[in-house]
Amino acid sequence: MSEDDRIERAAKAEGFEPEKRGSSRGFGIFIGIIAVLLLVGAVAMILWLIQPNAPTETLRDVFIILVAFEFMIIGIALVVLIIQLARLVNLLNNEVRPILDSANEAANTMRGTARFLSDKLVNPVVKVNAGMAAVRRALDLLKFWGR
Repeated sequence: MSEDDRIERAAKAEGFEPEKRGSSRGFGIFIGIIAVLLLVGAVAMILWLIQPNAPTETLRDVFIILVAFEFMIIGIALVVLIIQLARLVNLLNNEVRPILDSANEAANTMRGTARFLSDKLVNPVVKVNAGMAAVRRALDLLKFWGR
């Protein structure tokens, strides 16, 4: 039994459904069929509008009205987008900036604390240990010469 089979069986035992592998191919075929149908429809519409008795002016007027309606919807969407952007900027200035300032102040406090501990605790201990190591080494050298 392969590793994939064991994983699939364990997933089924836990109640998870295995993912369907052919769904993306079917979706691609569906999109292709829709594209072909739209292309055939566009060609048929153009051929129909070329005919001498076709109501081209009425169709043109309807499309102009639809395009104007679409521009109106896009304009409303842009106004909503600008309002949302203004609210986001307001949120960033009034809510996030104080949090960042507080975090910066905390980081500066920690930096100062670390510097204080380094200066007042760690450096003296290191100096004492260095002195003791020097004395120990000097005693070891004296023992070596005394033999």
